[in-house]
Amino acid sequence: MDCSNMEPEAPQGVGKCVCRCRHKDTPRTEQFQADLQRRLNRAIGQLNGIKGMIDDNRYCGDVLTQLSAVETAVHNISLMLLQDHMETCVVERVREGDDSVIEEAMQLVKRFAK
Repeated sequence: MDCSNMEPEAPQGVGKCVCRCRHKDTPRTEQFQADLQRRLNRAIGQLNGIKGMIDDNRYCGDVLTQLSAVETAVHNISLMLLQDHMETCVVERVREGDDSVIEEAMQLVKRFAK
């Protein structure tokens, strides 16, 4: 179980993990939040459809095409969040004099700029 950004709920990492993620200082707008939720729900629906394709023993090429589509959708959600992060969280921390956020931002850009 990968708990890289989580804390084990049970002793010695057995079982579930509990998120130790931070909260944003500036909340996302309701419109942005709704857009993210809509896009995530669509991706989840696509994944459920792909599960059905696997259960139905569908042709591998068709399954792979659908997997590529959902990967693109999730990647686009990541880019939206990255932009929001840069425009809010990073800007706020730099204005407060915390330049360490720049290294974090660069790591995120490298991770999602594929």
